[in-house]
Amino acid sequence: MEKEKCRQVKGIELVASENYVCRAVLDALGSHLTNKYSEGMPGARYYGGNQYIDQIERLCWERALAAFNLDPESWGVNVQPYSCTSANFAVYTGLLLPSDRIMGLDSPSGGHVSHGFYTPSGKKISGASIFFESLSYKVNPHTGYIDYEKLEERAMDFHPKILICGGSSYPREWDYARFRQIADKCGAVLMCDMAHISGLVAAKECSSPFEYCDIVTSTTHKSLRGPRGGIIFFRKGKKMRKHGFSVCQTDESEQYDFEDRINFAVFPSLQGGPHNNHIAALAIALKQVATSEYKAYIQQVKKNAQALASALMRRKCRLVTGGTDNHLILWDLRTFGLTGKSFEKVCEACHISLNKTPIFGENGAICPGGVRIGTPAMTTRGCLEGDFETIAEFLLRAAHIASTLQKEHGKYQKEFLKGLQHSRDIAELRNHVETFSSQFAMPGSDLGLFNEL
Repeated sequence: MEKEKCRQVKGIELVASENYVCRAVLDALGSHLTNKYSEGMPGARYYGGNQYIDQIERLCWERALAAFNLDPESWGVNVQPYSCTSANFAVYTGLLLPSDRIMGLDSPSGGHVSHGFYTPSGKKISGASIFFESLSYKVNPHTGYIDYEKLEERAMDFHPKILICGGSSYPREWDYARFRQIADKCGAVLMCDMAHISGLVAAKECSSPFEYCDIVTSTTHKSLRGPRGGIIFFRKGKKMRKHGFSVCQTDESEQYDFEDRINFAVFPSLQGGPHNNHIAALAIALKQVATSEYKAYIQQVKKNAQALASALMRRKCRLVTGGTDNHLILWDLRTFGLTGKSFEKVCEACHISLNKTPIFGENGAICPGGVRIGTPAMTTRGCLEGDFETIAEFLLRAAHIASTLQKEHGKYQKEFLKGLQHSRDIAELRNHVETFSSQFAMPGSDLGLFNEL
């Protein structure tokens, strides 16, 4: 554990889905709340002694709705899912029957496997594809942007019960109004997985899915900067009728039925007792999300992402869609003759963490041709635009090192990794990275401890 803490302090964290939490969140996660079983919902538990746990979970509900400016008369929330993948599967379980159809963004196009994914050979990778029938939509192969016309054509042919927007590696805004139009046209429930951008949504620094979607899921870490877990928002009360590209309340008495079905899917269908330490930690993080300081943080996350994108493009690097609207960029390494896997290994040896990712047009994710890079974690540590100029230089040096190693040792992973171990260039870059990272504080950590390691 101490070695991992040291690694985090000395390294540059560019995994787009990771962040650093504050001491208060860490304290809640490591608290006595982990001792208590509380299966069920507040006021309807399967065990006694939950009066204070109920207060904590209800407070978490209130703060979750407030963080996204949601009316509690029109929206409900479940804060018990263990992850966003669990949250997504709970939505499917609550609203669908086995073999019903879902439709989300293709994984090589930037989607998440929990929205359904098959390999090119037809193997079902995701539980969403094993228990339900999934068909993906894709990005335009020339631009990297979602092709909404083809999406609509596929949706009208496929008629999914749930249409999913949101993804894992998509650097641009989502046209939720267009998704609403397509969902209404094909008769689907519209769901958004905003796991990556939930922090930006809360800070009003990107488009919000709540105006158009029926259900919204998210992780509680990533840009939201809370503990690791999942959350589900769902419409409740009177159903909405269509009005152009938006929705408005109808005079009819028909009510949304998402609340009971989703809550029952979370427990008892898919999970046991909720993790009360996580729920308390989430309540703490959500209080922070409502502050002006948090909004300023998210604004800096976006500035840093744009600075990093500009710095790489000035160095003749190819980015998918030519930039970013949010907190992440996708770097297509095929112009360097590299795979994302090889580059990831070189960066890891230099104490830079990022992750390989497929680029649209490839045949799967075994040897993906790109990497995904995010700015939330290093922004939390205090990095500004100029610091990401330095990080861009580190990344380019890592790419040149990887190219050199590949020429000397070949593309086979075993030989390539042997070359990593004895590279003076890697040792030199690692020293530069550690010197750079040591300038920035680590939230929630006692930095003095690392001087002795």
